[in-house]
Amino acid sequence: MPTRLVHLLGRTVRQQRESRELSQRELASLAGVSQATVARIERGDRAAGLPLLERLLAAMDVQLTVAVEPLDAHVDATLAELAARPLADRIDELGLHRLLDNLGDLPYVITGGTAALLQGAPLPVDTLEVAIRWRDSARFTRWLEAAYGQRWNARWGEFGGVHLEPEEQGEHRWQTRHGEIRASMCDELPHAVEVRHGERSYPVVPLVDLEVTDPRAAELLRRHRRRRAGSAG
Repeated sequence: MPTRLVHLLGRTVRQQRESRELSQRELASLAGVSQATVARIERGDRAAGLPLLERLLAAMDVQLTVAVEPLDAHVDATLAELAARPLADRIDELGLHRLLDNLGDLPYVITGGTAALLQGAPLPVDTLEVAIRWRDSARFTRWLEAAYGQRWNARWGEFGGVHLEPEEQGEHRWQTRHGEIRASMCDELPHAVEVRHGERSYPVVPLVDLEVTDPRAAELLRRHRRRRAGSAG
């Protein structure tokens, strides 16, 4: 089972590669490995040995340093940093309004970390998460086509190269010209409440429901409450 460190190292390689505008194939050529090897390392499927990791990083003119910290300290640090930031800034950074405005009249409910964010929880969010009905799949596909969507390709560890339609096998995750979107396809939209920020309102899954249906969000919410209770005490 891949560990957090394996995923962290893979993410580091990907971030360094993307910051240099290199494709996986180009990095593989520079480091003398296969593109498939780079893809497996970046998505955390393979634990890279130190010689291989050093070769990949050296091909990008960087090197690995090592440090230790209390277990899961990075999670608490992230939650504390997010809690200190204005909610409006985080919404703007996500590009939420651009994505939602371009969805038009497609029925949806905001879920996952995005729903938690809009209800004031300091969870890390990097994409819009929505629930969409299967009966609206064709409309969603047309929207993705018009938005130049590319679907996440788990095999390559990149967007593109797989069928766009939600019915096709693969993660329901797309990159569009408006930003990234993840969809939970469902027969009926989940129960939603309306939250308002400024002049806008959003249909969101309530936090109490997220804690039942979304294990990742539930754990982060519990951790946030423990941190807040500890600070108050």
